[in-house]
Amino acid sequence: MAQIVQTFSFIRYLVLSVICLCVSQAWSGERYLETLFSPYGQSFEISSIVHEEKSAEWDLLIFDNPVFGRVLAIDGTIQLTEKDEPIYHEMMAHVPLLAHESPRSVLIVGGGDGGLLREVLRHSQVQRVVLVEIDKSVITLSQQFFPALSNHAFEDPRVSLVIQDAAQYMKETQEQFDIILCDVTDPIGPAAALFTKEFYGDCKKRLNVDGILVNQNGVPFLQPEEYSLTKQNRSPHFAYTTYYTVAVPTYVGGNMALGWASDKKYRPTLSALRKRKAQLKGPMKYYTPEIHKASFVLPQFMLEEVYSNAPSGLTQQKPLS
Repeated sequence: MAQIVQTFSFIRYLVLSVICLCVSQAWSGERYLETLFSPYGQSFEISSIVHEEKSAEWDLLIFDNPVFGRVLAIDGTIQLTEKDEPIYHEMMAHVPLLAHESPRSVLIVGGGDGGLLREVLRHSQVQRVVLVEIDKSVITLSQQFFPALSNHAFEDPRVSLVIQDAAQYMKETQEQFDIILCDVTDPIGPAAALFTKEFYGDCKKRLNVDGILVNQNGVPFLQPEEYSLTKQNRSPHFAYTTYYTVAVPTYVGGNMALGWASDKKYRPTLSALRKRKAQLKGPMKYYTPEIHKASFVLPQFMLEEVYSNAPSGLTQQKPLS
């Protein structure tokens, strides 16, 4: 019996080893395995491969999935899908723009896929949008393989496109904005500079009075250090720093956090949000005024992580709503 057990254990070991070998690649056979988190991940069925690029800059794959439609993955991380991208883009755009009484100028940092730009341009009050993207190939690829994502947004006369490192742009520009939206990847590699105290200080200088800064801040349950870091780095520059959350299915691990920073304490009423929303073009797929208000109610573990790591001397602001 012992010999049988040992033989079975050896066979089980071989099977597990083969499985691990198969999933060690970003994609194998007909599935794509996301490797953003080493102890945890998700996989997607690949109906067909649309485009693939492997270079010194990235390992990029665009494929079709029967549930999420077309999917963009870079370096083992799902960047966006056709099915759930409106959730993220609507919440990043409309929460600050509808909270602000009269947003006329908007700066988008990153966002080369055009989804966020598409949502911002639904606001007729907005007269000028500057989009700063470090790599024009992101825009080119998105327009080629995800044309509905931007929906011709880059052709709008209100839009100015700047191909430049965003940290450098923020230091050099003299333009002022009512809203700054940082639609960038996690603070790894070049993007790390866009999560620093220095960068947020430069953002503050570029905001008009009552301006609002919103930034992508990862999934708190799996990336608690990311939002506690940005809370510390934004707090010296703004009177109110907090987060609101949004549930994006393909950004796994729980709700995603979007960082909020402003000097004005924004508390728009439901009636005000409903009235402003009614003026926008087209229907929403996720955003509602009720979700807007509820998204600022944070779970206890987020509050504890943020405030337990706050540097001494900083005021612990209450969440906005």
